[in-house]
Amino acid sequence: MATREIVKYPSDVLEQKAQRVERIDAETQALIDDMIETMRAAPGVGLAAPQVNVPLRVVVIEYGEAESEEEEDTVEKQLFTLINPEISRMSREKEMGTEGCLSFPGILAEVERSLGVTVVAQDRNGDPLKIKAEGWLARIFQHEIDHLNGVLFTERANKVYEIKPDEETEDSHAA
Repeated sequence: MATREIVKYPSDVLEQKAQRVERIDAETQALIDDMIETMRAAPGVGLAAPQVNVPLRVVVIEYGEAESEEEEDTVEKQLFTLINPEISRMSREKEMGTEGCLSFPGILAEVERSLGVTVVAQDRNGDPLKIKAEGWLARIFQHEIDHLNGVLFTERANKVYEIKPDEETEDSHAA
């Protein structure tokens, strides 16, 4: 495994629709391993292949819902590896939330997202997956799948603002 350089905005690859993965081979497995290591090193909660300059429909997400700020370092996180993910269902209920993005360092945005989604995809072995997610996990899925469609979180934002490098908010996670 190796970390890869995260593509920063503006870059054409971030605004292009990613291509379907037709064959899951050793190169795909290496990409997935590198994306996991890159996401953890950043650190972030999600990463789409275009963010490492690979225009394929691959996403990695690692997230655990903490009940309190004290639990954030000890909460068990779940790793999702998704190939060719699509959102098959979105709840009508929406919520505003603060998002960051590894391709937009120093930028946060207020984005309205559905509270729940159902995602269909393949796992890293090519087996079909169906995942129902709510809350922040649903938000992360929407953010990462938007990357695969060439849609940036700033395009969906009601408000975009800069933060200083050492300034973080409690309610945002970079994806």
